[in-house]
Amino acid sequence: MQVGVSLTHIHSLMAEIVGDAYVFADESILRQHGSDETEDYCFPPDLVVKPGTTEEVSRIMRLCDQHGIVVTPRGAGTGLSGGALPTQGGIVLAMERFNKIINIDTLNLQAIVEPGVITEVFQDAVKALDLFYPPDPSSKGSCFIGGNLAENAGGPKAVKYGVTRDYVLNLEMVLPNGEVIWTGANVLKNSTGYNLTQLMIGSEGTLGIITKVVFKLRAYPQKDVTMLVPFRSSEEACRAIAAIFIAGISPSGMEFMERSAIEKTKKYLEDKLNYKVNIEVPDGIEAHLLIELDGNDDNQLMSEAEKVYEVLEGFETGEILLAQTSQQKEQLWKLRRNVSPAVNAYSLTKSEDVVVPRANLPDLVKGIKEIGSKFGFNSVCYGHLGDGNLHINIMKEQMSDEQWDNGVNEGIEQIFKLVVSLGGTLSGEHGIGIAKRPYMHLANAPAKIDLMRGIKQVFDPKGILNPGKIF
Repeated sequence: MQVGVSLTHIHSLMAEIVGDAYVFADESILRQHGSDETEDYCFPPDLVVKPGTTEEVSRIMRLCDQHGIVVTPRGAGTGLSGGALPTQGGIVLAMERFNKIINIDTLNLQAIVEPGVITEVFQDAVKALDLFYPPDPSSKGSCFIGGNLAENAGGPKAVKYGVTRDYVLNLEMVLPNGEVIWTGANVLKNSTGYNLTQLMIGSEGTLGIITKVVFKLRAYPQKDVTMLVPFRSSEEACRAIAAIFIAGISPSGMEFMERSAIEKTKKYLEDKLNYKVNIEVPDGIEAHLLIELDGNDDNQLMSEAEKVYEVLEGFETGEILLAQTSQQKEQLWKLRRNVSPAVNAYSLTKSEDVVVPRANLPDLVKGIKEIGSKFGFNSVCYGHLGDGNLHINIMKEQMSDEQWDNGVNEGIEQIFKLVVSLGGTLSGEHGIGIAKRPYMHLANAPAKIDLMRGIKQVFDPKGILNPGKIF
């Protein structure tokens, strides 16, 4: 810890603020808070501090600002870009005690939530009142709302309902100097100066620490139709996506899984979780689309499903599975949501989540496989292709450490260059963190990066809050 006071003294000062039971310096906890789901990185901090109130966060930040102590905010540790890793040591501010749903306002369709609430817990709480919070990342059963805000998480339903930023009205946040502000107002329209609320969403904990969030909610759709569509090629599945939208259909989910994604996930679920998946992948099938339609009218839903079937008649598909029961629907979604942990259980991976315009998806998928062949790596592709967001898990398998650390990175750079050439960008929902930091220049002009650096300087002139991320 590069400060003018000893670690022991800082430990004592932090204990005065949060209580000795919430300051940690033992090695196992430091290592736990020095890693997330990004490859096998580990950057143990000097201390882990777990505040429980906004006032405590404010006092911690005032102290750290005074002494020049680096602070890294952390949620549940499910990140995939290293955005919450304390690469420069210092203090990890673990937000798990901020776990309250403060209020659900059914008249205004709003909720006030703390950032340590698990996303699915919040979804279930509003669903019990027939309300709907749509953003649903695959890790929704474990990730925190705060992490969703930091990365602007999306998930399968983003194709119809939008991403995290589309549901945030206002934020209580602590600035790096300890000052507490609200970024907006609890209203649906607000044209009162710069939109600081939206600036915070996706800023990866580099500008301030969110301590409360005000969400807007929707009425919960009561009915849905789910189908699994097999295709003869990944390119054919990608082309079908645009055709479905052109036909006037707005799916609430449009998820892509190539053959290896389904095969590895079935094995993972059966071997590791003792969960049997009753889905066979016939020879000649290379990809699947998981399509969900939702609403409140059975007749309208079936009419939309029939239109989807009509569109798919023009493509090379296998036998389409229309889920008949809630159990079948759950099984299909469990298959999709476990692709990432299944691939990570199979091999160390580098996980990328690029985005291109939907019409360019066939060229993207084809190009990724060609780059993999050139640089000697295999990849598993899946993701939210309804909005052009493709996840690419590059697998280490039997690759040497030298090739993994060097040659694969050359291939990743080629993938990012391909993405940009197709009108896309580096990340849809995982963020930049440290994993994609070396490639920011590929998708952003120098003037744009300078503006971002300038914003960081205004918020955090001493550079103590989550340094080394994005830039």
